[in-house]
Formats: sequence, structure tokens, C-alpha cells
Amino acid sequence: MTSNPSSENDPSGMTGIMLPPLMVGIPTCMKYCSHCGKTVVFRIPEGDNRERFLCESCGTIHYQNPRIITGCLAVWEDRVLLCKRAIQPRSGFWTLPAGFLENGETATAGAERETWEEVRAKVAKLELYTMFSLPHISQIYLFYRAQLIDGIFAPGEETDAVSLFHEADIPWDKLAFPVIRDTLQHYFRDRANNEFRVHAADIEISRDIRR
Repeated sequence: MTSNPSSENDPSGMTGIMLPPLMVGIPTCMKYCSHCGKTVVFRIPEGDNRERFLCESCGTIHYQNPRIITGCLAVWEDRVLLCKRAIQPRSGFWTLPAGFLENGETATAGAERETWEEVRAKVAKLELYTMFSLPHISQIYLFYRAQLIDGIFAPGEETDAVSLFHEADIPWDKLAFPVIRDTLQHYFRDRANNEFRVHAADIEISRDIRR
């Protein structure tokens, strides 16, 4: 397997990418309270143990929590479905269809929706397969093993290309993120052993992202 030179020492695959504050493990900048419009401060609220944005005018504490990315490892016969990203970060690299979970949506529903939006494919029999926690970018990834319903797919608006791959044809040196590589490696290893289980991992790197 060939590694991507830009991510050899950064398991997030984000080395060299200019990231907004949320993406480097610190809160998104906030100046004004969304409840009353007054200026907020960034300090530890009474009874808490970490800094948060606080409105001293109306008393609102603005909590900012990790975002959840959910997607599918969709399988058709003995091949897996990958899509080539048409947007940054990592435009032109291959990935599994996935995206941010929406409010009021279950994780499985989000995985199905993202699969439809990115590769115009319908899936069934979703089972949680891999879970990755990336605290340095405040994100949690959930990938579901799923079956393509009819083998039909096409590029969505944020996708350049979609294709089914045999294990021998996976473009390992062109995968967008290490969590994609790890999920695929788990899948092919488990398939060879005819035993699938849930895989979970924490990926932690320094917040001092190199530029």
C-alpha cells in the first residue's frame, strides 16, 4: 500500500491544509450572542470545567460539541463502491460516500441520505462497522456496512466519479482520508475471515497543525 506523502505523519490526512478554528480542536469564533445580540466572552462558566462562549448579558452559555460524519461502505457482489471527491478538502481523491449528520436525523438515515446525495445509490441492511473519534478536529466518523439494492449509481453534485472496485483494484494511494483506508482494510480482512465485527479507534494528533 502506498501512503500519501502529505499525510505520512498526520493520521487525519489534514497536514498542510489551512483549517478554520473548529477544524483544529478549538471552538469556532463567536462574537455575539445568538439569543440577545450582545457581545460574548470566552471563559469558564460557574460550575463548569472548561472555557465556553458565555453571554454575560442574558446568561446564555453557547455549547459547541463535536460534529458527526456518517456514511456507507456499500457492497455489490464482491466489490465496494467508492466515489471521487469534487470538493475540497482532498478534491480528486477517492472516498466512501459520507457527510455531516443533520439535526433530527438518525445516524443510519444520515448514512443512507449521504449515499444517495453523493453517489445516487440506494442501500439496505445497514450495520455499524467502523467508528473513529478525531478530537483534534472535533469530529466523529460512523461508517455502516451496507448492500447496494440494485447496483445502480451515478455521481452526485459533490462527486466527480463513482465506481465499484475489487480489492485488487482499490486506489490505495489515492484515498482521501486515513479513516477510509482503515475502514476498507478492516472490511477486506474481515471478509477473508468471514467474520465481521464493529471496529472503533481514537485518532489523536497534536493541535499544532503544521502549515
